[in-house]
Formats: sequence, C-alpha cells, structure tokens
Amino acid sequence: MTSSSTSTLVIPVVNSASKWSQVVARLPHPPIPADDLASLYSSSAGSAARIAQLSAWPRGYIPRQMVSLCVLTLIGIHVLYFLFAGISYRFIFNHEMMRHPRFLKNQVKQEIQCSLRAFPVMMLLTLPWFQAEVMGYSKLYDGLDTYGYFYLVASVPLYLLFTDYCIYWIHRWLHLPIFYKTLHKPHHKWIIPTPFASHAFHPVDGYLQSVPYHLFIFIFPIHRVLYLVLFVLVNFWSIFIHDSDMITGHALEKVINGPAHHTLHHIYFTVNYGQYFTWADRAGKSYRQPESSLDPLLEVKALEKSKKQ
Repeated sequence: MTSSSTSTLVIPVVNSASKWSQVVARLPHPPIPADDLASLYSSSAGSAARIAQLSAWPRGYIPRQMVSLCVLTLIGIHVLYFLFAGISYRFIFNHEMMRHPRFLKNQVKQEIQCSLRAFPVMMLLTLPWFQAEVMGYSKLYDGLDTYGYFYLVASVPLYLLFTDYCIYWIHRWLHLPIFYKTLHKPHHKWIIPTPFASHAFHPVDGYLQSVPYHLFIFIFPIHRVLYLVLFVLVNFWSIFIHDSDMITGHALEKVINGPAHHTLHHIYFTVNYGQYFTWADRAGKSYRQPESSLDPLLEVKALEKSKKQ
C-alpha cells in the first residue's frame, strides 16, 4: 500500500464503532498516513476506537475551520442581534414612533425577517475574510506589549477613524442610482426605523459596509481581543443609531454621528452617511445638523391632535 493511494481509500467501518464514528468516517478528511492505514487494516483489535481517531478532522483542516466559522458566525450574529436590538427596542426606542404615518404595517416583523434572510448570505460572503484570519494572514496579535502600550491604545481611534471614513464612502456610493435601487433601497424601506432595522439590509449591502472592519486587520496590527471587542461594539452602535431618536443639544452633537443624525439620514436619504463621526460628512458637504424642529415625533403629535379636533 503506497502513500499515493491514501487520499482515495475508504476507511472500513466495523460493527462495534459508534453510529457517529461511522458517519464521520465517510466524510471527506485529510489524507491518512500509509502507516496508520496499514495498522488499521492489519489489526482488528481496537479498530473501532482507531477509526474514530483517524476520521476526526484536525484543527488545522480547512473544511473543519470553515464549518466552525459558519456555525460560530451565525450563532454570534443572531445572539447579538436579538439581544442588543431587543434591549434597545424595549428600553430606548420610543414606541410612539410606531404611530408615525410612514411607519409600515407589521414593520418590526418585516425588519426581523429581512435581517434573518440576510444573515446566512452575509456570513458566506464574509467567510473568506474570517478564514484568512484563522490561517494567520492578518496582522492580529496576542501580546499586550507586542507593539507597545501606546499603540495598543492608539489602535482604537485608528480603527474607528479608518472604518468610519471607508464606510462613509461605501455608504455614499450605495446611494448612487446604479447601486441604490438594487442594493440599498431595501434598507431605506424603513423611513422610521426601529433597532431591528439595524441589520435589515440587502445582504450584499450589509457585506459591503462590513468590509472596512475586516480590511483593517490586514493593513494595521491590532490586538486580537481588542479587535473582537470593537467588532461587537460597532454592531451595537449600528443598533443604537437606528432607534429614531432625535434628542438634540448635547455637547458632542457636532462631532458624533449619533441616532439623531442617522434618523435624518433615513428621512432625507442624502445626508449624514457617516457611521460614528460627522467629520467625513462635513468634508463631503453631506452633513445636516439635527434640530428639534426636524423630530419625526412632532408629526405623530400633530396627527393625533388633528384626530382629536
């Protein structure tokens, strides 16, 4: 028996092996060394345990890594979405907004359904980035002092500024007529969004706006745990800015692109494309200052008043 034949051999399954071992033994797996196969065929003693051992996918086997990434990504995004969006919807979102004339019938249900349809496709589109990270092609690092503590701290604003600027232009380009109708218009179906609209995208739209987060770690070093924390927090931020809030007058209003700014984006479409900051919109002449007179809740109050008269 030669090593060249190991990749095409079928591992024999004995009756004493568990059902799971029999199933796994027939799955694709890395080529098994000739010595291991020879010992497996020559001895029946302990063959069931040996089959289970040989048929297991090693940690470095790419199909195993991809399956694991798919499972973890899908579980993670569903937990994050329903946990954070649910909390925001329950405790932050003003439910009076649901009486706005442009709030759709069964909108929350539609937002959730749109998100759930997008998640699997977005996961598959993102999988190559995650796989490249797992295979060590990114600049993620583990030691806190690998690049010094100053860079460890500085990498946070660097990450936010880089991703914010990239997302600004991706978002703005998605509003070009050639892309808007197919890719971005589904997200603007929610004129008065709830937190559940945060991930209710066309999957390609959602993927394109996530690219800067993945691209960053292939250009700049960043601590592995810090990157994971930031990745979760930016998803939380996306949920937070979709609560249709128009609270104005706070100290950082002209610096931070918060819920009020993004509410105006959903109402007027061509303003406030930024994700975290206002500087890119100011430079790109697309900034609109939130004002209390623009609050969509005023329209709800006016409608209710007219009904009482």
